[in-house]
Amino acid sequence: MARKYEKLVYRFKPEYNEAAADGVVDFVYSPQAYFRGASQIPGAKYNVGFQIVVKPYFLDRMPHRHDVDEYLIYLGGTFPNVFDWDATVRLCLGEEMEEYIIEQPTIVRIPAGVLHCPMEFVRVDKPIFFQAACMQGMFGSVIGEGDKRMEMFYNGPGQCILDADKKCNSCRECLKLDWKPGA
Repeated sequence: MARKYEKLVYRFKPEYNEAAADGVVDFVYSPQAYFRGASQIPGAKYNVGFQIVVKPYFLDRMPHRHDVDEYLIYLGGTFPNVFDWDATVRLCLGEEMEEYIIEQPTIVRIPAGVLHCPMEFVRVDKPIFFQAACMQGMFGSVIGEGDKRMEMFYNGPGQCILDADKKCNSCRECLKLDWKPGA
């Protein structure tokens, strides 16, 4: 018999970044951990990746925005001392592409609608623990405005929670679900 709150507990599964060119992912330690929001806990309005960056690379070259707040968290990846930092990250914010150089543990709040990126891990002499936490049930971004507005969603390589025989294709049907006791 299912427990009443069982659907509120998600146990991480290792994830390998299949989106990387030719499956080569040497810039970030693998496996990685992700919480993919509503596709893992029905009704969730939050998704986040947990990555240890070990080499320089461009994470996101294309400026984009979200319809919700996003938080970018940069900590030292040498645990347990998250302040053990030796790296440089470049991040652009706003329509003006105002450049910020991150050279110590930092959190950046990106309010809904604020343009951001590119983001580049320029120098990584010690690992970086990086999180991009988006306050919506599935990771998505918006490029362009008005009639040129395009929404893109990506939910990783996991299984669809609505059809166990299917891989998630970011259809967003899971966003319509919510948690109910015993359901």
